[in-house]
Amino acid sequence: MTRLRDIAQRAGVTVMTVSKALRDKPDVSPATKTRIKLLAQQMGYLPDSTARGLRTRKTRLFGLVISSMTNPIYSRVVLAIEEGAHTLGYDVLLAHTHNIPEREEACIHRLLSRGVDGLFIAPVYRLAAEARIYQELLARRVPTVLLGHPAPFCSQFLSLEADDLLASHAVTQHLLKLGHRRIAFLAGPLATPWTQERLEGYRRALREAGIELDDKLVFQAGRVIEDGEKAAAQMIAEATDATAVQAINDVVAVGCAETLLNHGRRIPQDISVAGFGNILMGAHFRVPLTTSRQPKFRLGRAAVQTMHDLLEGRPVESKRLPAELIVRASTGTAPAA
Repeated sequence: MTRLRDIAQRAGVTVMTVSKALRDKPDVSPATKTRIKLLAQQMGYLPDSTARGLRTRKTRLFGLVISSMTNPIYSRVVLAIEEGAHTLGYDVLLAHTHNIPEREEACIHRLLSRGVDGLFIAPVYRLAAEARIYQELLARRVPTVLLGHPAPFCSQFLSLEADDLLASHAVTQHLLKLGHRRIAFLAGPLATPWTQERLEGYRRALREAGIELDDKLVFQAGRVIEDGEKAAAQMIAEATDATAVQAINDVVAVGCAETLLNHGRRIPQDISVAGFGNILMGAHFRVPLTTSRQPKFRLGRAAVQTMHDLLEGRPVESKRLPAELIVRASTGTAPAA
C-alpha cells in the first residue's frame, strides 16, 4: 500500500508537502502539486479517509449499494436515504452492483476504504448459504442495514423490507374476486426471496379459494421489460386459457401487457394484467396498471432511522412494512367462458 512517505521520498520533498499538495493547499506551487499528484497516481496511492477522521473516528459518510438507479424501485428509496442522511449531517456514497456478486464485493470494499460509518445494501441474491463479503462485514462489525429481504448468506443483518407475501396475496385475491380462476404468474429470479414471497402469496390465495395450482400457468420471467415480453409470447404460443396475469413487478407486467395488446388482446376485456411495485411507468401505461404500492420512501426513511439507532447504541430490529393494493384499469371481471 502506497503511503505519503513513499511519495515524498520519490518526489524529494517532505511528507507535509505531499499532504498539502494532495489537498490543494495554496502554499504549494502549482508545478509541485502537478508533479506530486502525477506521482501519486502512478504509484497507485489511495487516500485513507479513515486516517483523516482519526480525531472523531467518524467520516460522516454512509455507503449505499443498490443494483442500479435504472431500476425505478430505487429512485424514492435513494431519495429518502439521502434526505435522511443529510438531516443527520451525513453524505451518501452510491455504488451500483448490476446484480453481479463480484461487483457487489468490489463496491463494498471501495466504500470501506473510504471509511464509511455505515452501509445500506440491497443484496445481490445468490443460492449459497454464505457469501465472503458478508462474512467480512460481520467480522469488521460494520453497521449494516439491508434494503430488502434477508437470505441465508445475509440473515445476520438488520433488514427493512416490504411485506411482499401479503401484498402478492392481496393482488391474487383481487383477481379472484373479479371471477378469475385461471391466473398466470410471471415469476422473477428464483434465487431472490422477493420472488419466493410473491409466488407464495399467489399460491396461498389460490389454496384459500380452493383452486389447485397449475404449474403450466407459472412462467419464469425475470425482472425487466424484455422478460415480460418473452413470457407473454410464450403464453400466447402455448395457448394458455389464463384470463388474468399477475407479474412479479410492474416492469415485467408492462412488457407482458404491451405484447398482449400487440397481439390483439384487449386489456382488461379479454385478459387482466396486474403488476407489483407501483412505479411511474405502470401508472402511465396506455392501460394504467393495477399493482401493489411498495412503501419505497417510507422504507428508505426507516432504514436511516434504523442506522441512526444502531450507531447510537439504541435497541434496533428488522422491520416489514405493509404495501397497498392500487386498482386501475388493467384489471376487470373475468370474460365469460
